[in-house]
Amino acid sequence: MFKITPDGVLTTMANFDGANGQDPRAGLLQATNGSFYGTTYGDTTGTVFKMSPAGKVTTLASNFYSEGALIQASDGTLYGASSNGGTTGDGSVFKISPAGTVSAIYSFKSGDGAPYGPYGGLVQATDGNFYGVTYWGGSGSCAEGCGAICKLTPAGKLTVLHDFCSSSGCSDGAYPTGTLLQASDGNLYGTTSGGGAAAFGTLFRITTGGKLTTLYSFCSQPNCADGTTPYSGVLQATDGNLYGTTSGGGLGGTIFQATLSGALTTLQSFGGEPQGGLLQSTNGMFYGTTSQGGYGEGTVYSFDMGFGPFIATNPRSGKVGADVIILGNNLTGTSSVSFNGAAAKFTVVSSSEIRATVPTGATTGAVKVTTSNATLESNAKFRVTQ
Repeated sequence: MFKITPDGVLTTMANFDGANGQDPRAGLLQATNGSFYGTTYGDTTGTVFKMSPAGKVTTLASNFYSEGALIQASDGTLYGASSNGGTTGDGSVFKISPAGTVSAIYSFKSGDGAPYGPYGGLVQATDGNFYGVTYWGGSGSCAEGCGAICKLTPAGKLTVLHDFCSSSGCSDGAYPTGTLLQASDGNLYGTTSGGGAAAFGTLFRITTGGKLTTLYSFCSQPNCADGTTPYSGVLQATDGNLYGTTSGGGLGGTIFQATLSGALTTLQSFGGEPQGGLLQSTNGMFYGTTSQGGYGEGTVYSFDMGFGPFIATNPRSGKVGADVIILGNNLTGTSSVSFNGAAAKFTVVSSSEIRATVPTGATTGAVKVTTSNATLESNAKFRVTQ
């Protein structure tokens, strides 16, 4: 595990040695308690771990194999998806209690067209339910199923919203691997690594009720200049558009922009096969990684679209009285913090962190921070829950 400054100074925080896990495939989550949480895949034993800001690693559980990062839900509990292992060997959705106890709340089981093998992470939508994808299963025409999109209630009731490759020629996509995104319009967006008109993956939209629309099929341009095989889903940036990467096509991978209606523009074509997604930092720039290139073992890169700075909240929802971390840049001179216009009590921890309390009278909307130089607004609405 490492940290890296926006200028590219990298520091190794901890090394995996087998005893504390190996082969991490997903990113880290910093919970509101300040600790980092993540998973390792391993050869035989996947783990869930906690790391302190100083780099001390504690293994919390084994037999969990996550391809996607953990999330912190609106109730403060951490959730994740394991692509195999669990009680059935076909994957599970699990949660981590504040005390660090890991337990499965749903176990997938293959057979009879049932989805299994969840890839990517989970997203908690504004309806309080969790949404994610499985790589295998479903009633599609692939030999072992082409994957599915599922909804899971906090109580553990699973509903299949869509089985991939259920349309002729797999035009609706196949084998989803990335984490879903709930965009500002309330719909969920994601990618598949296969299927579509050219069999090289799709960008799709699905409503929380299960209506799927294929927005774009990759490799629609000559020589696949628009990219192939996206693995990591998309993010919605501060301009309202979707951004993501493809692992192939172009010169060896691409960065793309897409509107919510699916108009796609290739922004960058480069070697290195970016299999991970993009992060928009609070300085406005995008950051990502490649699996190859550099000295041959991959790179960390930045990508500038000229967007201005903003703030981000962790978590993105909570009750009145809940503690919220606000991240940004040049926050030292902050004079006020408000939640959709309601003034909040706050403490400036550092130039990049503020701790605030959701104030009485707060409603769902933007969080604003006023500093000595600017007024910064959150990149997403903070949802006030009951």
